Amino acid sequence: MDPIIAQIQQELEALADPEIQKSSKRFFKEEIRCYGVKTAPVIAMAKRYWEEVKNRPKPEIFALCEELYRSGYMEESFIVSEWAHALSGRYEREDLAVFQRWIDTYITNWASCDGLCNHTMGDFIEQYPEYTDELKRWIQSKNRWMRRASAVSLIVPAKHGRFLKESIEIADLLLTDTDDMVQKGYGWLLKEASRKHTDEVFAYVMKNKRQMPRTALRYAIELMPKELKAEAIKKNW
Repeated sequence: MDPIIAQIQQELEALADPEIQKSSKRFFKEEIRCYGVKTAPVIAMAKRYWEEVKNRPKPEIFALCEELYRSGYMEESFIVSEWAHALSGRYEREDLAVFQRWIDTYITNWASCDGLCNHTMGDFIEQYPEYTDELKRWIQSKNRWMRRASAVSLIVPAKHGRFLKESIEIADLLLTDTDDMVQKGYGWLLKEASRKHTDEVFAYVMKNKRQMPRTALRYAIELMPKELKAEAIKKNW
């Protein structure tokens, strides 16, 4: 084990709080492994240790990230998300295979999924937009987190009005997915897209509301004016 990983784990163990651990688990349907450390101190720790590792070669930093992921602890996955995002100025096309493997192998809850995908994958796609086609391929995966990742990787760009066409295409491909974590993921994507493209997202919802699961629909219309919300849910069930 790299000494930096040992230091991080020792520090997390020292900060561990059984009450926070207990309350954290209430946010997840699946079983999670966590120390019981609030997010803000974990992010502060990630930034502090980043100063010690940032000058290492990128493959070495990726190896450190995998060590953190292998522990299975949610807080360590948050550190990976911070470090991977901090590398954004150094992304290359082949890094997508690394990120995909991490999602498929190590992600086991929505917080770790969104932590990596919202920023790391969002930045990667902004730099290499041709890889939105790869996100669509993830939809074929049996792994619910890969399918959620296909949507939540576009959350930040969609919030700023970008990738509307691709967001709609991904929602279309996930439209009747039966997994609630996936439904929430693409519903959230539509919600963020609606900030700049309310009319287009509303039209999409109205066209598909009879097939769209209730969970996804409610997320999608959350930011819309009251009259549009009322129209979207009218006689839907």
